[in-house]
Amino acid sequence: MLRLVRSGWLILLLCALLAGCRSESEDRTGTEATPDRAAALPGNTSPTNADLVDTDGDGFPERAQLHSFQDRQSFRKWFATIAEMQFYSPSDEWSQDQRDCAGLVRFSVREALRKHDRLWFKRIGAEYEPIAPDVNAFTLDNGPLGERIFRSDFGAFRPDDLAQGKFSEFADARTLKNYNCAFVSRDRRQAQPGDLLFFHEPRNPRYPYHVMIFLGEAHRASEGAADWVVYHTGSSGATEEGTVKKVRLAVLDHHPDARWRPLETNQNFLGFYRLKILG
Repeated sequence: MLRLVRSGWLILLLCALLAGCRSESEDRTGTEATPDRAAALPGNTSPTNADLVDTDGDGFPERAQLHSFQDRQSFRKWFATIAEMQFYSPSDEWSQDQRDCAGLVRFSVREALRKHDRLWFKRIGAEYEPIAPDVNAFTLDNGPLGERIFRSDFGAFRPDDLAQGKFSEFADARTLKNYNCAFVSRDRRQAQPGDLLFFHEPRNPRYPYHVMIFLGEAHRASEGAADWVVYHTGSSGATEEGTVKKVRLAVLDHHPDARWRPLETNQNFLGFYRLKILG
């Protein structure tokens, strides 16, 4: 009888140890950092079932989207203006190795969703100024996705998507278009500030997609026009790092290379898209 009791305790002890190892392994799988990917959910924030509901099946939980008009307007203003400011005074917070067309979008989205307090302005750069109220629904510090705000796969949101690596800090232009945006129109009259323009050049197998940010009326030097865009040209080689450009659609309409004209008649122009976090 004593032997049976001892054996029972040993079995329970072994089960407990194995359960502990499995839990630790699962945690590491869900939080291990890789280049251009966030490591974990922020702070002590744990998403609840209500946070992870995806009623429209667009791949994003409702808690990670902006449902009020004020929040959407605030995000648009911060996002567009932060992007535009990279033309005038690129922030040191925007890493050099992230400076390409999609990198401008990623950086501007993240900074638009942060709390814009005195510390933020000190960190981002001296030339930046208050643009609008902060987004009220969530910030990167308390949102259900943490810093991993870019989806990287098709499908409706599932609670295990974070652990499965279907959200990341990184998203190239193709990923932004396919999983993080909804098509609006190829007609510029349907575009709103903060929408994205996508181009596809299949003859460039390495970087076939290009993205620009629609500003509408620019924050600086608008010249009475409401068709401004800002974009990063991307790197064209080992010695050419690319640069940020700010230009009107009316000028791009006559781009020397017809592939980059934002015209409905241009088959390389895919149209205007809207970030899914805007609902």
